[in-house]
Amino acid sequence: STISKNSLKISLLQLECHFTWTLLKQDVDLEALEETIVDHIMFFEETNIVDYNILSYVCHLKNSNEEALSNLKKAEEAVQKHHPDEIARRSLVTWGNYAWIYYHMQRYEEAQTYVSKVENTCKSLSSTAHWKIQLPEIYAEQGWALLRFGGNYFERAKNSFEKALESEPDNPEFNAGYAIAMYRLENIAQRNCEEVSPSLAALKRAVELNPRNTIIMALLALELQRLKQVDEGERYIEEGLQKTPALPIFLRYAAMFYRKKKEISKAVKIFKKALELTPNSVVLHHQLGICYRFKIVQLKETEDTLQEEVENVIECAIFHFKTVIEKKPKFVSAYSDLASIYALGKRYEEAEETFQKVLQRDNLSCAEKQELYFNYGNFQRFDMNSESKAIKYYIECLKIKKDSYGRNKCREVVEKLLQKKIRRGLGDATDIGTLGLVHSLNDEKQKAIECYKKAIALDPNNEEYQNALCELQLSI
Repeated sequence: STISKNSLKISLLQLECHFTWTLLKQDVDLEALEETIVDHIMFFEETNIVDYNILSYVCHLKNSNEEALSNLKKAEEAVQKHHPDEIARRSLVTWGNYAWIYYHMQRYEEAQTYVSKVENTCKSLSSTAHWKIQLPEIYAEQGWALLRFGGNYFERAKNSFEKALESEPDNPEFNAGYAIAMYRLENIAQRNCEEVSPSLAALKRAVELNPRNTIIMALLALELQRLKQVDEGERYIEEGLQKTPALPIFLRYAAMFYRKKKEISKAVKIFKKALELTPNSVVLHHQLGICYRFKIVQLKETEDTLQEEVENVIECAIFHFKTVIEKKPKFVSAYSDLASIYALGKRYEEAEETFQKVLQRDNLSCAEKQELYFNYGNFQRFDMNSESKAIKYYIECLKIKKDSYGRNKCREVVEKLLQKKIRRGLGDATDIGTLGLVHSLNDEKQKAIECYKKAIALDPNNEEYQNALCELQLSI
């Protein structure tokens, strides 16, 4: 009956599970996410409950509810195996997911059964809460789910782990999740030129509490490397290689460490080993592509390199970057990466095509657009020898006001290019006016006014410059 369906929906919204944590389908590539989780299940038995729960949610998003149910069954088996004394407490998220999936399958009585299970457990575990029970492991599970859904969710993930740590500050797993969230947030902040809150302390603490967890060890190593403490970092990588020589996620970070250390052959060897273990990993394909790009540049700078050798490495790089784009179309920077390889191979039409595929999308974030305009500007400037087109795209980037690595780069480059032209006496009113626009986009109003005045002196009838000057003078 409709009434029970409505009251059921109200109850469902009270549950703490993947369906109420606002994990949005449009923020991930479901295929790639599913492969990541399946790989994780293969190598980490102790986190199976969390993995099967999120896998069931991903299956539901892919409209395979039967498969979703079978993954929840596996989550229940994992609870019985790892937490036989706390079955009810450890099953709350699983039962919540069951309720939602049955609801979506229009099996309302079964959904109600699971809602009641959760309700009764919450009552028995806490005398006060009717529903909302603040269990640290539920906060942690939410944190892990948020980490899986990408950059927009990392801040929330950090908060979830913080809440879990409030009641169990020494819990190794919660500290590990918190440190990972901090590390990833720091990476994003750096790319966007925002205030960075360092993750070093959190990583060190997590490593102390998780001496067997080589993944945290590897992240600590990468953080130390970033802080120019390379030797100390490498000690952790070597220790990890001893402890888990066949753990793909660890191998990936170890290889990244050597790639950043410019030991490319060593990095490639480790990446390939990891790829044998998890052949579907998008990240591994992307990282291998980056290694091969580095190699191409190296080979081109070496005198007696055979053209055939360069061609072979170019083909390798193209293969890996193409795989990334096929498996994860939302990975925007991979398009620029692929285009850069085509350009290195002088295959300019293919490079242009690759850029156009992603330039025409309307669902990119500000930072993604800015980086794309910077890369495309560079392609126009260095490969197509068109400085004017390059300037046009650098300026498109500046029109997006958000601070980011890409925007800062564009700003530096475009100012230099225009000033150089003007200094050499080749600059006309257009160049000086364009420099005015650049200053104005960077909120350097005085400099912009000077430029527009000079441009008007050279081209007195130009209305665009006169209007711009007028607006600036009014805004001061």
